[in-house]
Amino acid sequence: MDITLPRDLEAALAAAAAAPDATILAGGTDLMVGVNYHGVRPSAVVAIRRVAELQEWEDRFIGAGVTYRRLEAGPIPGLAQAARTVGSPQIRSAGTIGGNLGTASPAGDTLPFLAAVDASVVLRSTAGERVLRWDEFITGPKRNARGPGELIIGVRFPDRLPRRQAFAKIGVRSAMVIAIASCCVTRDEDGTTRVALGSVGPTPIRARRAEEMISAESRPTEATLTEFSRLVADEVRPITDHRSTAEYRRYASGVMARRLLERVLS
Repeated sequence: MDITLPRDLEAALAAAAAAPDATILAGGTDLMVGVNYHGVRPSAVVAIRRVAELQEWEDRFIGAGVTYRRLEAGPIPGLAQAARTVGSPQIRSAGTIGGNLGTASPAGDTLPFLAAVDASVVLRSTAGERVLRWDEFITGPKRNARGPGELIIGVRFPDRLPRRQAFAKIGVRSAMVIAIASCCVTRDEDGTTRVALGSVGPTPIRARRAEEMISAESRPTEATLTEFSRLVADEVRPITDHRSTAEYRRYASGVMARRLLERVLS
């Protein structure tokens, strides 16, 4: 195994260009599971944990190397709530938002928030920079649009984020768990509401019909909350696997979205 340990972004980009198919290692919380339990043996690794430029957090830009530990202590409520649900304190101190995007798991905990706020992913190589919206970057379960020799530089948010944000997930236990279903709801001062869900489709899902319906309601009634929950459940695309059934995931999505909406309305 050939391991490169760049200490700045220029060196990291050069290393990625020299080995376009290299595995990019940040916190290693996903990669090491593959190495230890699933026989993953990368021929080349570019370890970017020492690259300070990837750990920058300025205004509406979060570098790919920012850890869950920093996110959970940060000023963005929905992202902080999502980060707090990730693994153990040790995992949160190592795992990064860039790694969550790179893995592109349907169960990625930060991904529903990124989808709800229409975040963009910044990619860079020695040839230049690309910016892709979250749904352009995440192309399928554990698949993304990062090209050979490219690095995920970070996440870019719109100029203004909704003040009211809430995240929750459901698992087989209350902590250190992979989501059976997860959800983020945001609501702006003008009533515009966004709903994004994880673990209930091949990629994060935006419940667009539910969003449109509830955004038009300045004071949702019991009937509109019930309809909102139904629409969310109708829009997800869950599967049955070793963690849960499709039926439970669908039901849980509607219940969770309604509870989060009630939270941001209160």
